[in-house]
Amino acid sequence: MKQIEPSYKTTVSLPLMLPQVTMTNAIVPLQPQPDNLNSRWERLITVVQQINQMAIELEAMMLELKTIASTINSQVNSLTDNQQSDINICQYSPVSVPLVTQKPDKTFILTTRKVDLFKAEREAAQLAQQLRQLTHRKKNTSKRAKKIRH
Repeated sequence: MKQIEPSYKTTVSLPLMLPQVTMTNAIVPLQPQPDNLNSRWERLITVVQQINQMAIELEAMMLELKTIASTINSQVNSLTDNQQSDINICQYSPVSVPLVTQKPDKTFILTTRKVDLFKAEREAAQLAQQLRQLTHRKKNTSKRAKKIRH
């Protein structure tokens, strides 16, 4: 009876080169790394920082998407004569991004933070309203001053 060679040992013959070479195809088991709590803690903090940085970048990209869509809307709507049916190429639902925070007891919380896509518009409208009120007051003050002088 012919003996079968184990499958993890194979002989490779390379013509005109080296003599026969025996290769072992067995997978070497991974050696467990010494459990270093400090390095794991540092890795955890690095991942937390990466998640929060990616969330900041994601929010910036969402705002850029909104800006580009608004620009396209303005351009397309200025080309059409029918102002009653303004085209809106993007609709917005409430959105949030991930956020990792650390409590005073050093535990982490993975949660979300709402992204306010319309904050800039509200702030601009509020500033415009304040400027209108300021202008209105100045006009009234100057009218009263003219009446008193006359």
